[in-house]
Amino acid sequence: MDPVRHRVVVLALDGVYPFEMSIPVRIFGTAVGPDGEALYEVITCGLVGGTVRTAADFTVAVEHAVDVFASADTLVIPPFACGPEEERDWLPAPLADAFRLLRPGARIVSFCTASYVLATAGLLDGRRAATHWNDADAFQRAFPRIEVDPGVLFVDDGDVLTAAGVAAGVDLCLHLVRRDHGSEVANRVARLCVVPPWREGGQAQFIERPVPPPSAATTSATRAWALGRLGRPLTLGELAAHARMSVRTFSRRFRDEVGMTPVQWLTQQRVEHARRLLEATDLPVDRVAADAGFGTSASLRAHMAAALGVSPMTYRQTFRAGTDRAGAGETVSR
Repeated sequence: MDPVRHRVVVLALDGVYPFEMSIPVRIFGTAVGPDGEALYEVITCGLVGGTVRTAADFTVAVEHAVDVFASADTLVIPPFACGPEEERDWLPAPLADAFRLLRPGARIVSFCTASYVLATAGLLDGRRAATHWNDADAFQRAFPRIEVDPGVLFVDDGDVLTAAGVAAGVDLCLHLVRRDHGSEVANRVARLCVVPPWREGGQAQFIERPVPPPSAATTSATRAWALGRLGRPLTLGELAAHARMSVRTFSRRFRDEVGMTPVQWLTQQRVEHARRLLEATDLPVDRVAADAGFGTSASLRAHMAAALGVSPMTYRQTFRAGTDRAGAGETVSR
């Protein structure tokens, strides 16, 4: 008998942006298991079945209405254009009723300003959330009970996940594939879709910053150089020397380009490398710590606890348990 696939329901409201609406089917629809079996089923619905106006110069026809919320394992709400601010209705009555149909444990995802829908429904109260940086201040004023993080690409709060701008929706969907089925499946999806396989949710949004002059040196080559040497100690002085900059200039330019300090970025990359090793290999934790550049297992435990809230062994066990259930429509939270 075929395994039950994880059902992703995408809500297309009037004024939906077509690109964002298509992200879930492109990412989840590309994810397959070891025998080529589809891991997700993606369906699109409107408030009622039929024609939905988009933000472009065309409409789309959807077969389903919001009653399919009852069958959703993951619900995705893309952003939509909805008129002047004073006329916006973020939560039409049929949608408010439909949220009550969601099963316990179903994930709810918003892209960009669709976070207003979740906020208006009270689903983000007391939670940390992301939205587009240009709306962050207004969003925070409108919903003071929500902890808005204006700088990150997405926030994973377990069963409720919020992404910032357009490309961050791709990042968040890849993150969910990775969370459900591991890095190998997610990386294959990224390769087939020709997108970066991983951008951590905490990476800074591309907030407006002064554009450096064309002749200005960047830190990109040094970042690539450092990624090939994560297993050895790297000092700020070495990074700056490789970039042929003073430590002060390198630190300033690095933060302008990446949105964090060189040390923060290096730690983040080492944690991510350790995660990949824990997922894909049976290496002892001491070896994982050494290969990731943390030196000792105690250091690795401390950094993983700070970044993810779990120990290396707990992370590995959770990941293995998740992949054992892959294809059964279950979700692993971390």
